[in-house]
Amino acid sequence: MKELLSMKKIALGLAALSCFLLTAAMTFTPLRQQLALWQIQADSIFLNLPAVPYNYANPALPGYFNAPGNVGADNQPPANQITDAGATLGRVLFYDVSLSQNYSLSCASCHVQELGFSDTSAFSKGFMGGFTGRNSMGLTQARYYATGHFFWDERANTLEDQVLMPVQDAVEMGMTLDSVVARVAANDLYAPLFADAFGNATVTEDRISRALSQFVRSMVSYQSKYDAGKQMVPPGPPGSVPFPNFTAAENLGMSLFFDPQRTGCAGCHGTDHFIAPGPRNNGLDLNPIDLGLGGVTGLPTDNGRFKVNSLRNVAVNPPFMHDGRFQTLEEVIEHYNSGVQNHPNLDPPLRLPNGQVRRLNLTQEEKDGMLAFLHTLTDTVFLHDPKWSNPWDTVQVFSTALSPESLGWEISLYPNPAGEELHIHWQIPGTVSATMTLLDMRGAVVKQWQAEGPQAVDMSELPAGIYLVRLSAQGQHLYRRVVKQ
Repeated sequence: MKELLSMKKIALGLAALSCFLLTAAMTFTPLRQQLALWQIQADSIFLNLPAVPYNYANPALPGYFNAPGNVGADNQPPANQITDAGATLGRVLFYDVSLSQNYSLSCASCHVQELGFSDTSAFSKGFMGGFTGRNSMGLTQARYYATGHFFWDERANTLEDQVLMPVQDAVEMGMTLDSVVARVAANDLYAPLFADAFGNATVTEDRISRALSQFVRSMVSYQSKYDAGKQMVPPGPPGSVPFPNFTAAENLGMSLFFDPQRTGCAGCHGTDHFIAPGPRNNGLDLNPIDLGLGGVTGLPTDNGRFKVNSLRNVAVNPPFMHDGRFQTLEEVIEHYNSGVQNHPNLDPPLRLPNGQVRRLNLTQEEKDGMLAFLHTLTDTVFLHDPKWSNPWDTVQVFSTALSPESLGWEISLYPNPAGEELHIHWQIPGTVSATMTLLDMRGAVVKQWQAEGPQAVDMSELPAGIYLVRLSAQGQHLYRRVVKQ
């Protein structure tokens, strides 16, 4: 009985101490770190996930998203509907660098949230420094591409197929699916996430595919200036009524965009998702080197046809087109104004009834209006919403209001990724001694030693994976991530 009471006292004491430390830490830390503190446990220090999952399955979409043209474009398969738990798992996988061979890249490396889940390079850099063959497509509104096919050339028949292809690509991430499954299964952090999403903790390539697909399909933009304006006017043909929240230039651009006689833009970027129901040839080249869909099907009638991406958030993800040839939206507009090539497969909205290429002959005022309208499709809420952000970046300093960096702390690790040895250099002004700790993915201590200068750490017996080096002194900690190859 006495032992039981003693154990209760110890438990209460630890709980009180935990509350005190949490309260003290929250007093001095910014909001992002406060959220992280609520989640810290011995086995989950690296993940910042809310106690109640974000709402991925049933967001408050505007009513016009239920219009037939919009609903009909939804490519969710009945067997893989978005769930909060499934998309949460997908989010963790999407940002996990262990899905690349040398732990250097994640899906998010080429699909950056602030850039509409694209990147700023014409061709993305792979895990060994090689480059992809095409520009990284933005993922905004991927759920609403009617054919359900993915990649610029539509070689993936479903999003479930697509999400596993970059992982296996020899340039992009360099993994096999067996290796991916093994790495994910070996990380204890995933067990509860798979159990929540699929009923048990078993890791399979099918479940990884389904979770990633749910997360990508959840990336729906609906809070742009355009969306706000659309809800201020009565239902009607798009572009027919000026939006009261638009400038004169934005309204001019919108009317031109939706005018089938003047521009025909909506012929390839229709519905409120600004996306075509299938691939198109937009006259980039008369004799294209990259055949697009034609290179997959072998049909001459498919040559030069490519998947049409959504224009939502288009202003934040240059360069443009499948090969990143245009650096600015002004160049894109000028292409359609005067640069369209008369390819045999040119899409009908870009051709006049007499068979000639449509020349828009826009004035400078009209070009400026088109540019202004495209900027109204930027959704800053979407670009910064934490539900689509990196959940692996919560390792911060929790013991002080001032970061060690602001106090002059320095730490460098090389090589990183590390091989047999990791060299650590550090400096703390006014401190002659500090403690260095090597932590594994679960936050468990692998090695710890007194650090009194530069040192080489033996990594030869450690398994490949992600580790943290923690420099501690005067009650403060500085973390740096290191990859062991």
